[in-house]
Amino acid sequence: MRYDYLIAGSGLFGAVFAREAVSHGKKVLVIDKRGHIAGNIYTEDEHGIQVHKYGAHIFHTSDKRVWDYVQRFAEFNNFVNSPVARYGDELYNLPFNMNTFSKMWGISTPDEARRIIDEQKKEGYKENPSNLEEQAISLVGKDIYEKLIKGYTQKQWGRKCTELPAFIIKRLPVRFTFDNNYFNDRYQGIPIGGYTAMVARMLEGIEVLTDTEYRDFIKKNSGKQEPDIFDKVIYTGPVDEYFDYKLGHLEYRSLRFEEEYLPDCENFQGNAAVNYTSADVPYTRIIEHKHFEFGKGEGTVITREYPGEWKIGDEPYYPVNDEKNTSLYEKYKELADAEEGVIFGGRLGAYKYYDMDKVIAASLELADKELK
Repeated sequence: MRYDYLIAGSGLFGAVFAREAVSHGKKVLVIDKRGHIAGNIYTEDEHGIQVHKYGAHIFHTSDKRVWDYVQRFAEFNNFVNSPVARYGDELYNLPFNMNTFSKMWGISTPDEARRIIDEQKKEGYKENPSNLEEQAISLVGKDIYEKLIKGYTQKQWGRKCTELPAFIIKRLPVRFTFDNNYFNDRYQGIPIGGYTAMVARMLEGIEVLTDTEYRDFIKKNSGKQEPDIFDKVIYTGPVDEYFDYKLGHLEYRSLRFEEEYLPDCENFQGNAAVNYTSADVPYTRIIEHKHFEFGKGEGTVITREYPGEWKIGDEPYYPVNDEKNTSLYEKYKELADAEEGVIFGGRLGAYKYYDMDKVIAASLELADKELK
């Protein structure tokens, strides 16, 4: 069998391009190193609950083309992301809004909240913040920084805020309304039946091989007398891994998930996501999956998320887009651009943190260019 495209990775970028290529009459083979499709948005039914196995994923977009596209493959519910932050025994609404400020300072009007924030910003204001702590205080003041940003951020990045670059927090959403909706996008929700079912519909009728490493597959199917079995590769794995780390390793932050089924508990925390912002709590948040679908399922399933340093063999989650890694990626990008017959895409191929809608938009943009 000969294929027009070998697609390495069955996450959103690969699945969308595969669907588009097939719709243009192309022959496609999708491979994935994991034992399942859908990449990091993979969900699994456990006790009647769709469990997000690689962390919470809430779909949101203002891109009408992307919204119309995903609805071809799934019906979405009307879930609205309204996370809660827990600092000790105190609970605060996110993003920072009037509910947050009222709880923190006992005030009731936007003018009162503005005055307090402005006063605290002046006290810690730096014209050119040199680190994340200075940047955050210059944006939202000391109280919010100390309770809701500092501990969480240090756990997430594994470094003190004074050691992190200021650009990580270029801006922070501050709303002077009683609005707990985390996203401002026009469209938002969770696919009914889970993300895996949505991706499976994208890949319907397309040949897929799981438990298949790209490098092993290439080695097995090259070096023969006959031509290679594919014309082009869409590669969505780590760009530095593709080139055997010849220029050095790009850095990531990784995550460890600790899942627990509580058969005798119908409602563990009352919300899909609760962030733990105290430095003395080792995890950053707890996800209670049934709340993504409004309490359906027997008992409840929770997942604690523990950030950690990434090393080879771990799953890379968050690119560390600091000056050093950005410079190294640009060198890898030069190699990638020069690699004949291979197109790099997705979060790992582009060494960039993407929201789901941006991944889909990028894949559709590539399809428009490649398949016209």
